[in-house]
Order: sequence, then C-alpha cells, then structure tokens
Amino acid sequence: MSVDLNGIGQGQVNTQRTTADKPANSQNAGQTAREQTKAQSARGENVNLSSQARNLKQLEQKLGDYPEMDDERIEEIRTALANGTYKVDAEKLAQKMLDMDKSIFG
Repeated sequence: MSVDLNGIGQGQVNTQRTTADKPANSQNAGQTAREQTKAQSARGENVNLSSQARNLKQLEQKLGDYPEMDDERIEEIRTALANGTYKVDAEKLAQKMLDMDKSIFG
C-alpha cells in the first residue's frame, strides 16, 4: 500500500471526468444551473453519507450547543487562586492523567 505524503492517497484520486466536468455542448448550453441539477437528479446522481459521517455531524451539532469556555468556572478558579483557596486533589489529577495516557496510547 502506498501513501502520498501530500495528503492524497492513491484511492482518493478521481481521474475520470463526469458529464458535469465536460464542456457544455449545444444541447446543454441553453439549460440553467437549476435545470442541469434537476436533470442530474433524474439520472439518479445523489450523495449518500456514511454512518461515520452522520455520527460525526451529530457530534459536531451537540458540541456546538456547549460554550467554548465556562466563564463562571474560569472566574471561580481565578478568585480561588488569588485568595489562595484553590486546592488540587492530587489523586484525582493523577487518575485523569492516567486515563488520558490510556486513551492516547491504549
């Protein structure tokens, strides 16, 4: 199996030209883009997403519902650090580090 280091693998290259890629002939020259799309749909050309792509899209939508940062939590931690009341649970921190290591390296 060969891998292209430019990011395109051998199976990802489409060398065939479809009718949509070819120059318009006299028959298609008068058609609008909407008519051409309708004609392509009538020929059965459509796109189907894989189950993995659908799952990724759902995950992306769920993540979009969450704020990027929890401003309240950030301010709470800043205040605790400034007051000297912020405490680190060493066991909890160590366990999270081990969990992350396991998720990355297996």
